[in-house]
Amino acid sequence: MAAPAVLARWPRVAALARGPWPAWPWPWSPRRGAGHNRWSKVRNVKGPRDAERGRTFQRLALLLRSAAREGGPDPALNPQLANVVEQCRANNMPKASIAAAIQSAERPSPDTRLLWEARGPGGAAILLEIVTDNPRRSQRDVRLLLAQHGAALREGPCGAFEERGVVRVAPRDARGRPLGLEGALETALDVGATDVEEDEEGEGLKFLCAPGALGAVSRALEAAGLRPLEAAVRLVPRARAALPGEARERARRLLRALDGHPDVARCHHNIQWEEAAAPRPQ
Repeated sequence: MAAPAVLARWPRVAALARGPWPAWPWPWSPRRGAGHNRWSKVRNVKGPRDAERGRTFQRLALLLRSAAREGGPDPALNPQLANVVEQCRANNMPKASIAAAIQSAERPSPDTRLLWEARGPGGAAILLEIVTDNPRRSQRDVRLLLAQHGAALREGPCGAFEERGVVRVAPRDARGRPLGLEGALETALDVGATDVEEDEEGEGLKFLCAPGALGAVSRALEAAGLRPLEAAVRLVPRARAALPGEARERARRLLRALDGHPDVARCHHNIQWEEAAAPRPQ
């Protein structure tokens, strides 16, 4: 077929052949990016966040198995397991992972749950919840880790912690209004809580109560218009200890190291991170 016949058959090709064509920019330069790297964001932001999330799920799975072995796999009949399940939901742990951890407790396993008390930098009290299949190995590793940061295991109980019901609430109520400490203290009296503290894990507050009143206080707070995030029985310190600057930094490093140990399911301490305000001169 001749070329004119082809151009007559396809008018757009003919128009393109006639021109004119746009001037090509010269000198040619490659198209530049937007100035950011997606892989850099994945490596520096998403990677550490996913690793921390995986460690949290691993510790919660250990606590689920331990609680299910001690009191049975039914949360309705096992308050300790019900508290751990609530913590899993507060940390957005998938339901399938929760069910798999509870079912794995039915298989025989040599895991043992232990409570160890340690003396941290500056005399701080630290309570470690250990879940391990080899207590001797865990004790050796934890002793070495404590010694590297100026701490040591205690030989006997120090009595610095007690069991309390803890209800963590969001910093804003159901209507979006910010929750102040003074208003929270009045609410605590109405719902049966004994004390209110600032939440170290977030921006909200913590309502403290007796372990047996945990469910009632949580429901009363929700009925009062607050938004409970987590309700669990925790080991809380009887008193807080303020540390000097150097000891406080060493304690931070120690807690980060303990948090990364696979046998440490949870770590409690009595450290007051914020420095107390100096009294005003009279």
